[in-house]
Amino acid sequence: MDYFTIEVGARAVACFRSENSDDAKHFFEAEDFRDDLKILQSEGAPVWDGVSKLGLRRATAEEASEVENAYEFDDDPERTVDDEFVVFLIPISDISDEDDDIEP
Repeated sequence: MDYFTIEVGARAVACFRSENSDDAKHFFEAEDFRDDLKILQSEGAPVWDGVSKLGLRRATAEEASEVENAYEFDDDPERTVDDEFVVFLIPISDISDEDDDIEP
C-alpha cells in the first residue's frame, strides 16, 4: 500500500492509503469525495470551497503514520485493510450533523 495526501491550496488536509497511484487518483477525482470536502468544515469554514486548487501527492512518513495510527484504533469490526480509510489532518466537523439536531 502507498500513502497519499490531499492538499487544498498548499495545506495538507487529508491522507489515505491506496494500492497504487492510479487508484489514489481515481479516489481523489471522485465527485462524491469532492462533495464531502465542501460539506465538511474545519474551524467554521468548508474544507474546500470548490474553487481552490486541489492537489494529490505522496504522503510524508509523518502523514502515513497518522493513517496507520487511526486505522489501528478504528473500532469498526467490519472494516478491512482494503476499505477506503481517509484520515483528516485538520480538525473536522460535519454541518449535516447539526441539521439532524434541528426540530421542525
